[in-house]
Amino acid sequence: MRVSARNQLKGKVLSVERGPIHSKVKIDIGGGNQVTSVISTEAVDDLKLAVGSACVAVIKASSVMVGVDH
Repeated sequence: MRVSARNQLKGKVLSVERGPIHSKVKIDIGGGNQVTSVISTEAVDDLKLAVGSACVAVIKASSVMVGVDH
């Protein structure tokens, strides 16, 4: 797979919460860290995502927001 995004995190699917239009996919990226993505349910089916599937979280953003608690 070749994509322009440089932020690529390899992992395994922890869970898939299917919805009629969108589904929530949780990915274990190691070190006790997880990434959650909301993608179309059609994409979940096309990619054949299931618990335990190997996958890559590809992150492409034009900005990153940072917040702190005071």
